[in-house]
Amino acid sequence: MGQPVIAVYPGTFDPMTLGHEDVVRRATQLFPKVIVAVAAGHHKKAMFTLQERIEMAREVVKDYAQVEVESFSGLLRDFVVARGGKAMVRGLRAVTDFDYEFQLAGMNRSLMPEVETVFLTPSDKYQFISSTFVREIAVLGGEIDKFVSPLVQARLMQKVRSLGRD
Repeated sequence: MGQPVIAVYPGTFDPMTLGHEDVVRRATQLFPKVIVAVAAGHHKKAMFTLQERIEMAREVVKDYAQVEVESFSGLLRDFVVARGGKAMVRGLRAVTDFDYEFQLAGMNRSLMPEVETVFLTPSDKYQFISSTFVREIAVLGGEIDKFVSPLVQARLMQKVRSLGRD
C-alpha cells in the first residue's frame, strides 16, 4: 500500500471565508491529509499580514485533525513537491473562475506532472462569496456574518477599525 495522498489547498485567504472552509471540509472527505497553503501574496496587496492570515486559518480549521496550515512564498510547485503533495485542491465558484483555474491547472500540470488538480465547488450558499467582496463589505460597514466565521468577522472588524475605515 502506498503513502497517503497529501492534498494542498493554496490561496491568499485574505480573509478565509465560509466558502474556503467548505472546500477544506470537502477536501478532508477525499484526502487523509490536507495542507492549507497560505500564500505570502507577492502579487496581491493583502489586508491582513501573512501571520494574521495563518492564525485565522489555523483557528478556522482547528477541528480537522488531518488539516495543517503552512505559509509559502515563491513557486507553489516548490512547496507542493517539498511536502510530497500529490493533489492540489482548487475551489470553483462560478464559470468565471473556471477559465482562470483551467489555465492555472494546465501550467501546474506542466510544472508538476505528478500532481493532479482537483476542483471542488462549495455549497450553493457559499458560491458567490469572495474574500474581495467580504473585505469591501466590511470596509463599507456592511454585515459580513453570513460570509465568514465569527472569529474571522471579529478580526476583520478589528482590522477595519485599525485602518480607520469604519
